[in-house]
Amino acid sequence: MRGPAARNLALLALAGALVSTGADAPSSKSATPQKVPVAAGYGGAVASVDADASAVGIAVLRNGGNAVDAAVATAAALGVTEPYSAGIGGGGYFVYYDARSRRVSTIDGRETAPATATAGLFQENGKPIPFAEGQTSGRGVGVPGTPATWHSALETWGTLPLGQLLKPAERLARRGFTVDSTFRAQTELNEARFRDFPDTRQLFLPGGALPVVGSTFKNPDLADTYAELGRKGAGTLYRGRLAEDIVRAVRTPPVDPDATRVVRSGDLTTGDLRAYATKRQDPTRVGYRGLDVYSMAPSSSGGTTVGEALNILERTDLGELTEAQYLHRFIEASRISFADRGRWVGDPAAEDVPTKELLSQAYADTRGCLIDPAKALTSPLAPGDPRHPVACGGSGQVAPTTYEGENTTHLTVADRWGNVVSYTLTIESTGGSAITVPGRGFLLNNELTDFSFAPAAPGVPDPNLPGPGKRPRSSMSPTIVLEDGRAVLALGSPGGATIITTVLQTLTGHLDRGLPLVEAIAAPRASQRNQTTTELEPELWNSPVRAELAALGQGFRQNPEIGAATGVQRLPDGRWLAAAETSRRGGGSAMVVYSYGRP
Repeated sequence: MRGPAARNLALLALAGALVSTGADAPSSKSATPQKVPVAAGYGGAVASVDADASAVGIAVLRNGGNAVDAAVATAAALGVTEPYSAGIGGGGYFVYYDARSRRVSTIDGRETAPATATAGLFQENGKPIPFAEGQTSGRGVGVPGTPATWHSALETWGTLPLGQLLKPAERLARRGFTVDSTFRAQTELNEARFRDFPDTRQLFLPGGALPVVGSTFKNPDLADTYAELGRKGAGTLYRGRLAEDIVRAVRTPPVDPDATRVVRSGDLTTGDLRAYATKRQDPTRVGYRGLDVYSMAPSSSGGTTVGEALNILERTDLGELTEAQYLHRFIEASRISFADRGRWVGDPAAEDVPTKELLSQAYADTRGCLIDPAKALTSPLAPGDPRHPVACGGSGQVAPTTYEGENTTHLTVADRWGNVVSYTLTIESTGGSAITVPGRGFLLNNELTDFSFAPAAPGVPDPNLPGPGKRPRSSMSPTIVLEDGRAVLALGSPGGATIITTVLQTLTGHLDRGLPLVEAIAAPRASQRNQTTTELEPELWNSPVRAELAALGQGFRQNPEIGAATGVQRLPDGRWLAAAETSRRGGGSAMVVYSYGRP
């Protein structure tokens, strides 16, 4: 027996051993949650990168909240404990499965450019400015979308008020959390940038030094900001004094007068914040191995790129291939879909994006026939034309994949009723813009640097150039998989453009190669993004399979860590399994409401 049913039956035998340590959230207010990468049980599940945040979500589920309520509360807690990856100064994409209607819906909470933005936003004298000058500046800050996303999700599907759901994160910010090696390392990575902004330095370099592993990190300003949002609603970030504080920090970045760094001002206005709105839109959908795979439509490229790659791979039985041939097909499908992504995907409000055609199985077949089992393609590969496909051919000039920051966070939630949320949120680079809004306790994003600073190649149309009110293209790929209309799997990851390949490899590792979800998440990763070489994590770099792939013409470079996925899965007996990283980013946190027995 093969397919999802067989995998689930096999997983039932494994689940007991995998979660034998227990993974309930601590019931005592004084208990410190521990990181466990996999848990199975009843009543709902949460998986995130952080144990404090997962415990907050589980507490909401345990006290009667649904998956949307728990996702918002977990995200708010991640804004405290993962401030370099996410927070109310950023944005993201929210994918929701409603068990009653069996419908998948999405919220585009991506940041937007100022109304004055032009294609030359990151150019000077006709040439792109250095990336660092866009990253650490007001110029790279887009209108935050996260608070509006929370408001939209709760208003549509939630059961609890925002103020109640922000309380745990507010308490966490006041009480503090324990600094781990990942938090210290991320602070050290940003130390030079943080020192140039007095408010950031005071918050994240307490006493002028890096935070000590094992110490308690507190953020009373963020606690106060959460309390204000709880009292006044998410709209206060877009219309109140908080909005004015954000605009002031962008237009006149609070930089140390003795700093030598070039810190450019931005052009964000209070009118830009007032005009911000999330977008409700249909998800992407492709069929794969008898399942329905849903994800995020543009402005994210995640759903179209993962979907196209799955359609390409659909014609091959990946489960019967050797490890080298499986990875070869995965790499080539990624290469092809990224070539099409770069040419066709941008903000559909400003660009003509052929979403339906990119997700067509017929189009994937015209692209998939480029794959030769005995020889690697070379990058950059020319895109196809999904509206006028040519079998086994490209269309137009080639263009390299532009740079995209690699830090984000992802959470996945399921509740007792079968509702599921897959939510990826970010402030772009690790540490965002490095600008802390004075007195507010959160970093602003540098999301606009996800735009192309200039066309990727001369003469090649680029749908991802800046524009007024435009959303920059993203790679975030929050994904929910249905079987016969019922949610059976959800996952996502941080990692910039590597998000797409991480989600694709995790899906195929689980669905095709038969790996339990936690093992598919932990498996060593490769990432090909229409670049001259494929990135490999050390375990693959040091594996004999690299030589087999090199013999096919594949080229490689090392990447110490790719992505940090989390997911949830419905087991055949009605339990939920939550899974997270075993080691990346110090390991993730999987929890369930009840580990043993029905509630």
